[in-house]
Amino acid sequence: MKGFGVITKGVVDWMEKPDYICGPYDAIARPIALAPCTSDVHSAYESEGPHLLNRILGHESVGEIIEVGTEVKDFKVGDRVVIPCTTPRWRNPSIQDGLSQHEDGLFSGINFSSYEDGTFANQIKIRSADMNLAHLPEGMKPETAVMVTDMMTTGFHGPELAEMKFGDSVCVLGIGPVGLMAVAGSALYGAGKLYAVGTRPDCVALAKEYGATDIISYKDGKVYDQIMAKTNGQGVDVVIVAGGDLDTFYQGLGMCKNGGSVVNLNVFTEIASINFPIEYTGAGFLGHKKITGGLCPGGRRRMERLLSIVEAGRVDPTKMITHRFHGLESIPEALALMVNKPRDLIKPVVLFD
Repeated sequence: MKGFGVITKGVVDWMEKPDYICGPYDAIARPIALAPCTSDVHSAYESEGPHLLNRILGHESVGEIIEVGTEVKDFKVGDRVVIPCTTPRWRNPSIQDGLSQHEDGLFSGINFSSYEDGTFANQIKIRSADMNLAHLPEGMKPETAVMVTDMMTTGFHGPELAEMKFGDSVCVLGIGPVGLMAVAGSALYGAGKLYAVGTRPDCVALAKEYGATDIISYKDGKVYDQIMAKTNGQGVDVVIVAGGDLDTFYQGLGMCKNGGSVVNLNVFTEIASINFPIEYTGAGFLGHKKITGGLCPGGRRRMERLLSIVEAGRVDPTKMITHRFHGLESIPEALALMVNKPRDLIKPVVLFD
């Protein structure tokens, strides 16, 4: 098996490993569409831990099955499948507590490229195949489906966690791929005023297409001040943090109405602590503001539900794809885009068909 991953922190390269052995509940697939992610950059260049070393990267993929385990009932060799980035072991009893993403400890449901090798390889092993895989809908392009496996499920988790109500005012901080999907998800949830914060022209145009009513540029002044001015000093019902730094998060807390929700979808690395400025906390969190966040849900039913939204034409995540590459050997170039983030980038994909 050949894959591309982390040799040691800050060093990525090709590696060869033994072919996978297919367990009774597993499936093995060859990739037909892959997408690098900012999380791959975090794993390769920022995060620490022995579990990340000598580890193949990647967690966004669509594949064609080449082998199934003896207990797999719903999938067979040759099936084209959507592989969620979060693939819990559904036979673990702790899932009955309600958080499959953390079924055996923090983030354990997202094993790709963390606790096990990822998808940037010529083989992908999927555990609990019947519970995690979804059939690629007939007529849907693999590049479309690969946008569902992480970006869409993560972005849509924002309004879910906020428990949005029809007509809520919403501000999405950061309109990269996750933020764009948070905009689209909030619009489908019935947001009223929907503010999107960002400056890249392609992202701004797509945010409007996905349902943003107002675009806020941090170049025009402090985002907190702009939102408070637009809302007559009241703030918004829901803030979804999908980018930026700690100050962005703090401003989001401040612009949230009393009784509202702040949802963090952003990954913070290389910081030692979070210290809330008192000016945004309502005299010490006395404003009944809910702060939450979470790893995106995975599993088969989650993928099937999101794919049905795409099939119905309610959201087209393909519009986020700005760069297309072909073949396994192009993975390093595609990943480099996520490191360097040129201004015209939203999301790259690597295609195999």
